[in-house]
Amino acid sequence: MQGIRHIIFDLGGVILNIDYQRTYQAFETLGVRDFTSLYNQFRGSRLFDDLETGRVEPAGFLQAMRQHVGPAVTNEQIIDAWNAMLLDFPLQRLQLLQQLQQHYDTFLLSNTNAIHLEKFNRMLLESRGLPSLDTLFNKAYYSHLIGYRKPEKEAYQVILDEHRLNPAATLFIDDTLPNIEGAQAVGLQTIHLQAPKTIMDIFKPAA
Repeated sequence: MQGIRHIIFDLGGVILNIDYQRTYQAFETLGVRDFTSLYNQFRGSRLFDDLETGRVEPAGFLQAMRQHVGPAVTNEQIIDAWNAMLLDFPLQRLQLLQQLQQHYDTFLLSNTNAIHLEKFNRMLLESRGLPSLDTLFNKAYYSHLIGYRKPEKEAYQVILDEHRLNPAATLFIDDTLPNIEGAQAVGLQTIHLQAPKTIMDIFKPAA
């Protein structure tokens, strides 16, 4: 951490526990054949890419997904299936983020969408009493609001430019290798977080 003054965190798999299989299984239960051909951790169809960059609103997403499910399936069931991957926020990780705020500029950069954002902020409020993830960072950046997804260089550059950060003094932490490579391409310092390691292991000496 020598020379690091700013830290950019990924969300899913780094702060928020996720399980993509739960969403795959939930959609298959709703009658979607081979949901993994539409979406997986590393790539999505045009529909999911557009959802995560704000080019498709939730209503348009739900309408498109209705083509893959039976007529009796409700929008609420589709939303629940899409949110099924979102598990929980371990308390220790949230406490660590609060501690790090005292020593670093911290930011969140997440490939996400309006449906997930509403859900995980509600989870955070109900389980930990925090109104939103925004309270844990100098600023949180979500792909559907900034119009860019990792590993597009523009996604990282938005943060660097807005806060005038020196990439060499900025650490980026993500669990997905292409996102790490995208960050390295704009000069960021990086840590590729791979299970079973967590952010608690990275900052253990400072905790």
